[in-house]
Amino acid sequence: MLTVLQAVLGFDNLLYISIESKRVAIDKQAMVRKVGIGLAIVLRLVLLFAIMSAISYFQTPFVSFHVTGIVEGDVNVHALIVLLGGVFIMYTAFKEIMHMLSIDDLEGHASGKSLRSVGKAIFWIVAMNLIFSFDSILSAMALTNVFWVMAAAVVVSGIGMIFLADTVSNFLQKNRMYEVLGLFVLFIVGIMLISEGGHLAHLSFFGFHIEPMAKSTFYFVLAVLVVVDIVQGRYQKKLIAQRNAEMNNTNA
Repeated sequence: MLTVLQAVLGFDNLLYISIESKRVAIDKQAMVRKVGIGLAIVLRLVLLFAIMSAISYFQTPFVSFHVTGIVEGDVNVHALIVLLGGVFIMYTAFKEIMHMLSIDDLEGHASGKSLRSVGKAIFWIVAMNLIFSFDSILSAMALTNVFWVMAAAVVVSGIGMIFLADTVSNFLQKNRMYEVLGLFVLFIVGIMLISEGGHLAHLSFFGFHIEPMAKSTFYFVLAVLVVVDIVQGRYQKKLIAQRNAEMNNTNA
């Protein structure tokens, strides 16, 4: 059960890894994915041990503010990490979307100006993996308090991510139109993390409490995005075929 849970919760992480690895040179991308996930597995085990040993410190508020009727909140370490992770993912997705729409996108890729160093790419893969790990580890702790069981689930799911990372990345590379879908999925992941972080911090603005986005809602939105993308792609092909047929009839 824990392995399946880790795999399901790791989907958005896998998507981020695939997009982030594309920022390095082509011959280094596979290595970046494997090394990044491998390091993340080790650090996730360390994080698991740390959370189990000091769970109260992650949940105890270190900043509280209460301006009645305007803004209120009790921020703890867990909430802060989730909030910052959500903001960063939204920023990354938005920046990549704007980059895809820029006029000099092809020239930027050709000249290599948009490439990142291997070390920087691995750093962000590991960092974001740890942010995604918080929810999966806390969810696992709700099912069991046996360290080796949780550690085994983390390792097995991590190995699965290593094997699937190249497949997901190659699929996005061969089907470039799905990159847009992937970026919008990441954008929604960012919104989900921000709402969850705000809920963990008990944030409220003008008397309205921030409610977390349910996982069922996220997966429903994801399914709708996929269906819309498939239908739109097929409809676009139909329109192109119809237009070509009309042009051939006109020329004839």
